[in-house]
Parts: sequence; structure tokens; C-alpha cells
Amino acid sequence: MKTRRPGNLNPISFLQTFVTQSIKVANQKGCSACEDHFNYIEFLGLTASSCFEAAAREELGLVGPITPDEYADVIVNIKNRIGGSFSRSSGPDRVIRVEATRCPFGDMVREAPELCRMTSSVFGGIAARNFGYAKVELKRRIAAGDDRCEVCIHTDPELAAGVRGDEYHNHGEALVSRSEHAEVSVRVASRMEGLWCPTDARAHPDGRQPRPAIVAESPEMRAALEAVEVVAPTQASVFISGETGVGKEIIARAIHALSNRSERKFVAVNCGAIPHELIESALFGHEKGAFTGACNVHQGFFERAEQGTLFLDEIDSLPLPAQAKLLRVLQESEFERVGGRQVLRADVRIIAASNRRIEKMVATNEFRSDLYYRLHVVPIHLPPLRERRDDITGLVNLILRRLAGKYRQPPKVLGEQAWGKAMQYDWPGNVRELENVLERAYLFARGSVIEDLDVAVKADGPAAGGGALRTQKRRAAREVETRLLKDALFRNGGNVSAVAREMGITPRSVHLKLKTCGIDPSQYRNRPGGVPNRQ
Repeated sequence: MKTRRPGNLNPISFLQTFVTQSIKVANQKGCSACEDHFNYIEFLGLTASSCFEAAAREELGLVGPITPDEYADVIVNIKNRIGGSFSRSSGPDRVIRVEATRCPFGDMVREAPELCRMTSSVFGGIAARNFGYAKVELKRRIAAGDDRCEVCIHTDPELAAGVRGDEYHNHGEALVSRSEHAEVSVRVASRMEGLWCPTDARAHPDGRQPRPAIVAESPEMRAALEAVEVVAPTQASVFISGETGVGKEIIARAIHALSNRSERKFVAVNCGAIPHELIESALFGHEKGAFTGACNVHQGFFERAEQGTLFLDEIDSLPLPAQAKLLRVLQESEFERVGGRQVLRADVRIIAASNRRIEKMVATNEFRSDLYYRLHVVPIHLPPLRERRDDITGLVNLILRRLAGKYRQPPKVLGEQAWGKAMQYDWPGNVRELENVLERAYLFARGSVIEDLDVAVKADGPAAGGGALRTQKRRAAREVETRLLKDALFRNGGNVSAVAREMGITPRSVHLKLKTCGIDPSQYRNRPGGVPNRQ
């Protein structure tokens, strides 16, 4: 991928490029006046809004108090003078609505979606200065992959009470903003501060554990954190869904940290990593002599998590017998160790997670429906990173800061080409893949600037609006994989082990592929007469 450069260089394109890149640098270098980069961007927009307003007023011949219609003319004039295509649209009373089919920052805004916060603070600052109050709602954004920008500025606090957006107040000579995205993140992170229990042993050089951080600049992650705040103080079971690497365990830990069980243990279990024959012993424990090699009493995960929280990741991997025992624990709050006769009480909150569609497994009787409904009381879905690009900047900066501390080296930042790839790549491995790619780039970067990332980005890039094409390609790839699996099962009479040997992968991998594609291998086993039932 070649470095993106502004075409037809002129004063406007120069300033667009300069602002875009300066935002990235400020994000990575930090700002002494604020704790996070979005505060910096909002601060920048608020302080500049008075200058922009004065210039627009002079051009439009506006003096003194202005009407909402004149305010709309002001903000449209500001955006269009720097290369936008904004226009006034009809809206409800006390709401100014503007739309644009072209962003003032051009295609570069897709690589710096946080610039939309600057637009919000400029619009909000001017409205608050003239009307006393404003809430800016970014309904649609070109930076987020929409076909246009749609911004609503609400000037009546009562009518705006149920609207999502950033608020701006005029307190005498000072403008005060209340960022919608930051509040919930700060509340959750502050509660997690003293309760964070990372799964690995990495810590700061001085022995302190790394400070918890949840990046939630995107509306999707803000909604997830808001759900965490609501459900955490209750005893309701929570089911977290999302692709591998999106951060399901972090959300589970946040629920634990905000609950009344926070002073007790948080026990995380990857059900997919436990052999099926050992899963019941791992969860519920076993007695001495329960089976060959059982020399001592073993406490399972339920006993270890007593009065705390048990996080069952990849719960879709549980075999049906273990599902039945788990259901009993949820219904009766009691269980028995393997080989034991004593009934033990379980005071444990369950949080389950899966990267697969459990509903489909319920429909095919691979997952018990009664257990599903017990676990699926409060669902929280975490979208993949490619669908919440607003979070990429914050995640990159957080990861790079942690890498500097981990390796005790000076901070490093991404260069323009690396930023372009970070924002355009699909990140199929989500946050986990982002962490790995950045760590590799950090270690091999010769200087303080990471010039490139080891990811393959297509020329059009996902940010250019190729969502439908990507969906078609994924569907076509799934159809090809399904046909290959069916053909292999037909040739091997439904023998999964034989299919695994033929494909050069493990039987477990074949089983996972079969489940994903909805294929039942028993349908391919030999019928009387030796002829398999080919689907």
C-alpha cells in the first residue's frame, strides 16, 4: 500500500492533511491538559469555535443574537468553506438538522474518524454560546462508512433528554462539554481500577498490575458498557456474544467489578480448551478414587468461584452431559463432585460467552434450549473491530503505551502509512490480532516511528464501503468449505477422523467446521448396503 497523499495540493487540502495528522500525533504523544485524546479533540474544537463563528458572522453580516436559522447558516458556512457539502434539512422544533454528502476532510476522515468529535464540539460550542445549551447528535457519518453525514443539534434540554449525544453548556464566560462517549467509560474503568485481575502474569516493572482500560469511543461499545452498568448490580445471568478477540472477557470482568461480588474471586474458564472427558471434573471437582489417577479431592471451578463470578467462555463447546449438570446448578444452586455423594451449594454468578451463534445450535439440538434460556437472560453483543473503527485509534494508543512499559523502551508512534493500514485493514482477529501486529511492529521498528504494519490491505480497503462485497465473499467461501466437507464425508462414510487425516487437521477442527456449517456427519455414515446417504 502506497502512502496516501493529498491530491491537488492547495491551502485547504494542506490544512486538512495537517489537522488529520496532528490529531494522530496528539493522540499518541498525549496532552498535558487532558487525560484522553477525545478530550483533546473536544478542547481543540471548543476553543476554535469562537474564531470560526466570528469569521462566518462577518461573511454573513450577522450582528448580535442570532436565530436558529441563522445558526444553521453559520455552521454550514464554516464546513463548506473548508471543503464540505453541508446543507440545512428540515427537522423537529428546537432541532437544527444539517446533512452532507462530502466531508470537509475528504477520504482522509475514514482514517481519522475521531475528527467527527471536532465537528461536534464546534457545532456544540457555537450553539451553547448563543442558546445556552446544545446536544449534538451524530446520526450518520461518512467516517463510519455511511453514505452521508447527518448531524442534529438540539437546543432544548428537556426535549433532548432521551437523545444520545454530547452536551454543551454555557456557564458565563466558560463553555463546558459533557462527552457521552467518555462518561460511561470513565465510570466503568474507575470501578475496575482496584479490582483488575489480569489473566496473565504481566505487570509493570515495579510490580503494579497494569491499569484497566476499556476503549469505548464507538456507539456499539458505549451501548455495551451501559448494559454492563445496568446488569452488574443484579444477579441476572449474562450472555456475551462476539467474534474471537473482541474483548468478551474484559466485559465479563467489568460486570464482576461493578457487582456486589467484586471483593470475591473472578474465575475465567475456557470451556473449549478442556477435553470433553474432563469437563465435568474441571467444573464440579472430583472425589478421591472417582477414577483412575484421582488421588485427592479436587475442587472444581464452581467451588473456587464461591460467592464470586464464574466466566464460562466458549460455552458452546460444552458436551450435552455437562450442559445438563450446569443447568441443574443454575436451577437448584447445588451440585456434586464426580464420584461424590455430598450435595454442595453453589453461590456463584454465571457469565457465559460464545463466538458462535448459539441460536443455531439450539435449533439443531447441539445446545440445550432450557440451558440457553437460563443463560441468555441479558445478552450483550460485542461487534467485530471492523464494525467499530472509532475504537481503533484509542486501542492503538493504549497498546503502544503498554508495550513501551512492558519492554522498558521509549514510546513509539505510528507513521502515516501505518495509520492508513490500521484504519483500512479488516482485523479478522479483532483486538487480539491488533495487539499481536502492533507488538511485532514495535519490536522491529528501528526508530520512534513505526512506518508500516505487517497486514495486507486491498487498494479499495474496507473503509471505502465494501461491506456488501465482503459479505458476498465470506458467503461464497463458506459455500465452498461446506461442499468440500460434504464431499470428504461422503468419501469417508461420515468418519470424522478419516476426514481430518485427509485434510491434515485435527478431528476437533473438523467438528468445529461441521458445526459452523451446520453439517451432521451421521447423515453420511454407511447405510445398509454400504451406500452413504449423500446430502
